[in-house]
Amino acid sequence: MDEAATGTRPWDGTLVALYRDRYADLVRVAYLLTGDRAVAEELVQDAFVAAHRSWDRVREPMPYVRTAVVNRCRSWGRRQRLEGDRRPAPAEPTGLGADELWDALARLDPRRRAAVVLRFYLDLPDAEIAEVLGCRPATVRTSIHRALHTLRQEIQR
Repeated sequence: MDEAATGTRPWDGTLVALYRDRYADLVRVAYLLTGDRAVAEELVQDAFVAAHRSWDRVREPMPYVRTAVVNRCRSWGRRQRLEGDRRPAPAEPTGLGADELWDALARLDPRRRAAVVLRFYLDLPDAEIAEVLGCRPATVRTSIHRALHTLRQEIQR
């Protein structure tokens, strides 16, 4: 069957190779931003499907998919906050050991958390982080500086 008969178009080999080579890395980034492995996998899958849909307009595949993953994580986080505002707070867990770094990271606002993850996990330069987050490189530097200050305070407690 051809594309017209099925209503779908074939996957480009470059996109398939990108999926095969970078899927795990992108899931790790999404996990660091969401804290949920299943959600991270789903968001990365969605980003690749979106890239496939708009493949004709994609100039640089990896930055495009990475930005799509980060944007989906941010949207997911906003949706979680809205839902959280509308449901009662859960009971405090007792006797569970805490992961201090994860707890501190979770206290950062989404933009600062994304900037820290993109800088220290993916080792991206300010310009690329700014492009992913839709802001200026100076804003990225400020966000990272403030996030590190907050993390130091949280960890010292």
